[in-house]
Amino acid sequence: MKSMTGYGRAASQTERYDITVEVHSVNHRFLETSVRLPRSFGYLEEKIKEQVQQNVSRGKVEVSLSMQPVSSKTTTVELDHDVVQAYLSSIERENVRLQKQAENDTAAESYRIEPDLTLSTLLRIPDAFQVQQVADDPAEIWAQVQPVLAEALTQFVQMRQTEGERLKDDVAFHLTQLEQMTDQVEQLVPQTVQQYYDRLYRKITELLEDRTVEESRLVTEAAVVAEKIAVDEELVRLHSHIAQFRGFLESAEPVGRKMDFLVQEMNREVNTTGSKSQMLEITKLVVDMKSEIEKIREQIQNIE
Repeated sequence: MKSMTGYGRAASQTERYDITVEVHSVNHRFLETSVRLPRSFGYLEEKIKEQVQQNVSRGKVEVSLSMQPVSSKTTTVELDHDVVQAYLSSIERENVRLQKQAENDTAAESYRIEPDLTLSTLLRIPDAFQVQQVADDPAEIWAQVQPVLAEALTQFVQMRQTEGERLKDDVAFHLTQLEQMTDQVEQLVPQTVQQYYDRLYRKITELLEDRTVEESRLVTEAAVVAEKIAVDEELVRLHSHIAQFRGFLESAEPVGRKMDFLVQEMNREVNTTGSKSQMLEITKLVVDMKSEIEKIREQIQNIE
């Protein structure tokens, strides 16, 4: 049996990325998975959801994937020869213009622009260098992410199982309490009819004073009342539900929804028992039984 609350984290470093995966969940009626990851790795979302579905049946699960570059191999820098050549051609054209100007004007001073192709000069030329991200191979990236995700999910499932064992012990305790109270009600039920018979006999005797009371009429009346207040069937079903609930506690399959249904059935049987009761002791026990069922209901809200 598993809880719907869990957390798992795993990390790994590859040649190009520092990969971190976190998985956590809270209770939910169905399985709802959300994935947070860098936009450039959006193609991994469906694969991640498939992995989650193989390990989880219910709960609101959130997976966070971090992909931090760890080396320059994720980018390339190349010199744009066309841009540099255009820069040199522009200088050459300017030198030709200056030479013609000097030839036409003998008084003008002749000079040339000498290209200075040092690194610092190239760095100042706009767009002289092209910086590009190295394209990732989706299959290769998934092969790197999948083991990290699997490890995080393993931790996540283990935590859910550990929490599930705690819930199991608590629910089992309340089931035992409920069963003991059910046994007490069973012992008190026969006394209810006898008490009604005694009260009826005393009242009729007081009314009739010295006249004879017909025992057969009293027995018949008591039998009618006994039929109305009989809770044998309710108690048998309640015992059956408790036994079935204990079976669910030992199941390795998701049983949260089945438990929720059984809790509703147990609550209905106890309510019926209380409505038929004419004995104060049984009424008090019914109140305590409903309290135990409510405690069970609160716990199973977090069971997968």
